[in-house]
Parts: sequence; structure tokens; C-alpha cells
Amino acid sequence: MPKKNSRSKSSAQWLKEHFTDPYVKLAQQEGYRSRAVYKLLEMHKRDRLFKPGMTVVDLGAAPGGWSQLVIKLIHPPRGKLFAMDILPMEPIENVDFLQGDFTDEAVLAEIMQQLGDKKVDWVISDMAPNTSGEESVDVPKSVYLCELAYDFALKVLKKDGGLLIKVFQGDGFDVLLANIKRTFAKTVVRKPKASRERSREIYILARGLRE
Repeated sequence: MPKKNSRSKSSAQWLKEHFTDPYVKLAQQEGYRSRAVYKLLEMHKRDRLFKPGMTVVDLGAAPGGWSQLVIKLIHPPRGKLFAMDILPMEPIENVDFLQGDFTDEAVLAEIMQQLGDKKVDWVISDMAPNTSGEESVDVPKSVYLCELAYDFALKVLKKDGGLLIKVFQGDGFDVLLANIKRTFAKTVVRKPKASRERSREIYILARGLRE
């Protein structure tokens, strides 16, 4: 019984926080599908990530907030955006969406097939595992998803291309960050204002893929 009450209190707290969140309200006003768009927008403004004509892959795209923003910034049809998620996503004009599990080799092969010979300017990932609330479980899952995204980026990025990935801080993070720093000319860690303070999430932003 105490566990049930604890979950109920936690759910009530989340609902209150969600509906009073200024970024949730702003997303509703501006027609974006999630508050997460403002994390990406802040990083784009600070670091000048996207330009017209770029090719971008958006991993963990659903419900589509990041894709909505990026497609505006890369100016289709010259700009191309490929998005994927294990969850379904309502269509976005000019976005090629693939539904599938990124940890599945067959799904990875399908993404590669869609890209063909096209090299990519950015791989961006807001992927996160289903969380249990246990750091010892959630952090390794997050780092594993980032390692997959990193390996994928090495296969598809242009020289000087960039990688932006969300990761939970904890065991395994330092090794991941060190590997990325060795591969890219410039690597920084960002914690956007729209990212809740209590969240362990941060973003690794790397650009200038070395040969």
C-alpha cells in the first residue's frame, strides 16, 4: 500500500509540473509536439548547428518536436531529414520517417539503405531508455544507446560532420565522452535551460569529424 501511495504522489507531482511548465505551454502555443524542441533550439542558437541544404538524421524522433524544428532550418527539398523511433510518429511534411528499434541490426540496415550513398551533416539523438528510477539500471542503458548512435554516426557522417546526443550522467559517461573527444575536433557538454534541473540528462555536442 505505501508503494502505491508513493507512485500516486509521484504521478500527481509530475502532472502538476507538466501542466505548469512554461516550455509545455510555449510548445502548445507555437505548435510544437514537445517541450524538448526548446532544448535543441537553445543549442542551435548558441552553437549554430543547422544550415539550409544540410542532411540530418534524427534518432529517437517521436513525437517529432526536433524534426519539426530541423526541417524548417535545413530548407527542403535541398535539405534532407531522416527520422526514426521505436514509437509511431505522426507524419511531418518532407521528413522521411522509419519506425523501428534502433538496437535492432535489421533496422540499422534499413536506415543505411534509405541513406544510400548520401553522407550526413548531423546525427542528432534525443533517445532515452524507459526509466526505472534506478541509476544503476538507467544510466548504462542510456550510455549504450549513445554508443550505438556514436557508432552509427561514424558510418554516415561527412568529414567535419557533427553529433549531438542526449545521455544520462553516471557510470560509463566519462569513457563515452573520451571516445567522442578523440574522434571529433571539438566536443562540449551542454545542459539547456529547458532541461529540468533534477534530470540527469545532458547533451554531448561534437563537431568536426576527423578522418
